[in-house]
Amino acid sequence: MMNRKTFVAQLAAGLIAAPRLQAQQSGKVFRIGILSPTDGPTPFDQDRMDALRSALRELGWIEGKSLVIETRHAGVNSQRQRELAAELKALPVALIMATGTPAIRSARDGAPGLPIVMINAGDPVGAGLVASLARPGGDLSGTSAAGEDILAKQVEMLSLAAPQVKRVGVLMNSANPANGFFFAAMSLRASKLGLQLDRLEVTLPEELDAAIARAKGGAMAVLGDPMFRQNRVRIIELAARFKVPAIYGNSLLVALDGGLMSYSSAEEWHWRKAASYVDRILKGAKPGDLPVEQPTEFRLVINLKTAKALGLTIPQALLLRADEVIR
Repeated sequence: MMNRKTFVAQLAAGLIAAPRLQAQQSGKVFRIGILSPTDGPTPFDQDRMDALRSALRELGWIEGKSLVIETRHAGVNSQRQRELAAELKALPVALIMATGTPAIRSARDGAPGLPIVMINAGDPVGAGLVASLARPGGDLSGTSAAGEDILAKQVEMLSLAAPQVKRVGVLMNSANPANGFFFAAMSLRASKLGLQLDRLEVTLPEELDAAIARAKGGAMAVLGDPMFRQNRVRIIELAARFKVPAIYGNSLLVALDGGLMSYSSAEEWHWRKAASYVDRILKGAKPGDLPVEQPTEFRLVINLKTAKALGLTIPQALLLRADEVIR
């Protein structure tokens, strides 16, 4: 016969377990995919994923309980990206997150009909990914690069850091459809500053040496691209060898890898925003009804060690504008 103490203990345990059991029975576990344009985890990934998971938790999504994240590292090969997007769709996943214009396009093509959350798309309208930022239409929405303003500012900051320079090479991946938009925006500001802009186009990492050598005697702006991110150390080493002052679109290339300077939005912002798109889509929203968001805050980071190695004296006025100075 059950004594009172045992009965109370079992009753208490049941009361505690009941809500958990009910939640497990009634709650649906969603599977979502990430299509990464890298060959494997990079130093950038930890901060990105921490930002994503933190934002998802704040919205009530707990990985391993209500949510499963499937990541596929596809590299920069578009065919491989499309294959892995199709693999994610077949699992199935409820949606795919993809970063950068080429991978976003591959996710769309490899998993037609599946919601795609864009992360830091270069020029989603010009690349034909969405109809407009306000009303994307179709199956894609998410965050976009800030566009003309930030690109113009990069040229301006580079000109202030190296006022003697009159020619700026723009390092770009020929396969990235956002290049035309980027280059046009930078050219407009460059012409007002009396600068000549040159296209330094590459299709393979082996072409980086020759492309950056062409920037010798001038300066260089490195556009955001998965190929460049994978080869960031090589690019920074070449810039140092050829004595080319360069500006990058990610602060980690300056803080971790020794690049000269960066002017960019925070990567974490894009990934935290991505969580809000995931949340709304999983709750039934259509991507085409969700406006594409752009960052409004940007950070200037300057590495004085690299400036010294390049023989540059960064003006005090520019240092005062910097959000971080690495000494």
